Amino acid sequence: MQINAILPPKGRDLRLDLFRGVANWAIYLDHIPDNVVNWITTRNYGFSDAADLFVFISGYTASFVYARMMLERGFIVGLTRLTKRVWQLYVAHIVLFVIYIVSIGYVALRFGDPDIINEFNVAGLAGDNAIETLRQGLLLKFKPVNLDVLPLYIVLMGFFPPVLWLMLRQPDLTMLASIALWLAARWFGWNLAAYPAGTWYFNPFCWQLLFVFGSWCALGGAAKSRKIIDLPITLYLCIAYMILAMVMTFAGKFPSFGALFPHWLYDTFNPNDKTNLAWYRFLHFVVIVILTIRFVPKDWPGLEWKIFDPLVKCGQQSLAVFCVGVFLSFVGHFVLALSYGSVWAQIGVSAAGIAIMTVVAYYISWSKKQDKPLPKPAAAPAKS
Repeated sequence: MQINAILPPKGRDLRLDLFRGVANWAIYLDHIPDNVVNWITTRNYGFSDAADLFVFISGYTASFVYARMMLERGFIVGLTRLTKRVWQLYVAHIVLFVIYIVSIGYVALRFGDPDIINEFNVAGLAGDNAIETLRQGLLLKFKPVNLDVLPLYIVLMGFFPPVLWLMLRQPDLTMLASIALWLAARWFGWNLAAYPAGTWYFNPFCWQLLFVFGSWCALGGAAKSRKIIDLPITLYLCIAYMILAMVMTFAGKFPSFGALFPHWLYDTFNPNDKTNLAWYRFLHFVVIVILTIRFVPKDWPGLEWKIFDPLVKCGQQSLAVFCVGVFLSFVGHFVLALSYGSVWAQIGVSAAGIAIMTVVAYYISWSKKQDKPLPKPAAAPAKS
């Protein structure tokens, strides 16, 4: 079958690192409840948030990295490299899972706060079903609070090899198939079962749409759509939708403001259906992608600005930074509970967490450089 996708040019795209760093910082801030600092994150001004960005970039990056490998070295090699990445993600999740639940249990016992066990959905580990709960955790069915994104990423990457194979040959058809699956999952209520009850917070049958959309954009979809993206009417429609999204988000957050709107309009967008990736949420993210493509090209000089270095570093070491951020969000939540959540404490916890994540990113980058062999000294010129 003929290859119809347009492979991205070789070389690192700093936009991916920058926005992945933004997503990691925002996820950390958003995971801390009653935190005034998380008002700077996008979830307060529109329908989509950092989770959408994280999943989209994951799909984009997976295609960016593995598409050329699959074409040059064969499907089997690409499959094995993707499988290796899935295993790395799974191991990272299990390590984070164990550290997370042990920390929650220790805090509950040390400070006599049993309510925190229920708050973070780890009560099953304190009863007679501890072994079964751990087994379900290994199967990704049991997830404490805030540990939902990584299992979603693992599942999406696990099923990505055949999707990538088809995307390289029929990108538009693959994108349409992804949309069809999303629509069918919403219509028929498809989702994966969670333990001990309920379903996954991030429905993989729906959230695969953002992952595949990222892949489609990476493999020529964005380039082929450039004429439409650059139309003036497209810009006006995008701005109008962003304003609508911000207004409706504020309406959901402030009941007195929401009461000003007709019920049919308010109820269309509130509550925001995150689990099944509501159409308005996906459209909001598409608009953000269009505006980014239009105003932040790959060669934008601002990507080299020193002020963005911490974000870029956190994006380059995304997996480790994400795991550290999730753990620190629990620590920050507990610290704020002890300090009665003053505004200065919220600012301090937020800044400290981001600083630690950044230090981790810089350390890992430095450590990787030390693992590389030193360049061989130049040979001395021969004497005549």
